[in-house]
Amino acid sequence: MSDTTQYPIIIPRDLHQVSRKYISDNALKVLYRLNKSGYDAYLVGGGVRDMLLGIEPKDFDIATNATPEQIKALFRNCRLIGRRFRLAHIVFGRDIIEVATFRGHHDSSDDKQKQCKKISKQSADGMLLRDNIYGSIDEDAERRDFTINALYYNVADFNIYDFADGVKDIEARKIKLIGDPETRYREDPVRMLRAVRFATKLDMTISEETAAPIKPMSSLLGNIPPARMFEEFLKLFISGDAVANFDMLREYDLFKYLFPQLEQALLAEDNETLLAFVRLAMANTDERINQNLRVTPAFLLAAFLWYPLSRQVTQLRQNSQLTPQDAFFSVLHEVMSEQQRSIAIPKRFQAPMKDIWILQDKLQRRDGKRAYKTLEHPKFRAGYDLLLLRGEIEGGEVEQLAKWWTDFQDASPELGQMMIKSLPNARNPRRSVRKRRKPRKTSAKSE
Repeated sequence: MSDTTQYPIIIPRDLHQVSRKYISDNALKVLYRLNKSGYDAYLVGGGVRDMLLGIEPKDFDIATNATPEQIKALFRNCRLIGRRFRLAHIVFGRDIIEVATFRGHHDSSDDKQKQCKKISKQSADGMLLRDNIYGSIDEDAERRDFTINALYYNVADFNIYDFADGVKDIEARKIKLIGDPETRYREDPVRMLRAVRFATKLDMTISEETAAPIKPMSSLLGNIPPARMFEEFLKLFISGDAVANFDMLREYDLFKYLFPQLEQALLAEDNETLLAFVRLAMANTDERINQNLRVTPAFLLAAFLWYPLSRQVTQLRQNSQLTPQDAFFSVLHEVMSEQQRSIAIPKRFQAPMKDIWILQDKLQRRDGKRAYKTLEHPKFRAGYDLLLLRGEIEGGEVEQLAKWWTDFQDASPELGQMMIKSLPNARNPRRSVRKRRKPRKTSAKSE
């Protein structure tokens, strides 16, 4: 923050385009009730930022001087969550409005620190493990991560309160941290991922001073709980900007803390096929999201780990006497266990991932009734989609196999039968069965 500028900069209604007509009715209900109950309440962060950029807002976060307990007393549909950050969620069916109490500083007066020592905790690296120190709106603004998120819209007077030159940086299209970047990254290393995500999402540039410490401090991401890293994976790769985020994450040496096995494979000499495959999988996912089509994280996760998995299975089969099935499940357990150390993939996605991988083998076995059984598999479409991507990149037999399944799905029953019978190794269902000769009876004399 500049020493010569008087903060907050107050932007009156006639000089900005933030309007209540773009704010959800539920968010307005929360803001009005907090105000009527004597509390300060502001729409803050992404919602204000997006409206200033002319983007339809999706997040309606609220900051207030009411404590979580006071918020809960006002709303029967409120639930308090979080240990690291105590937050209030006001639930309106599927719509959840998040309300946070103004944050205070950790280096406040001794009396305040004594009062708050049980509700604030930092690691030896400076990372905030628990942070429930409350303060004023000025302190709250300084505690926010980026200048473009330190913008507060007040429904009481319709003004925007800018505490960190956020409007100026929006106009300059700059992602800039508030405060010393190294300190802020140590407090929460996930801010490095957020800087990347905001840059790609908003088509902005990370400022030089904000970008400089990212590579040297990237290893701090290894301290983030895997469950939280999964949430960041969703924001980075299941939001329509996966390809752009992938490229920037690798530029700053951050991707390996999300997918270490994939990054290791990408650094190998023969990585061109793998890189093309991964980028194609992400591009297809981005296209579906941007067309408002349904996607599942399980598919992209399966695509990311397919080549590390399949190559290890091949190596294990070459160096052991394990059956193909035993080799597959042995490697599956190893690959998933390793990945879980970085990103905690929920079980509801692990099972579909396994099905998609198993289907890569089943799709090769088409003789007899196998093709029809595979076609009826609940995850056939996802397995087939992965095969299509593989065929597009690998070509050859894999591409021919993908085309066969494309034609088979649209074929009539008669044509489908002909396609199966014409396979090179198709079994003849009417082949003759050799009859077993009955043993010759032995006479009593010969005994």
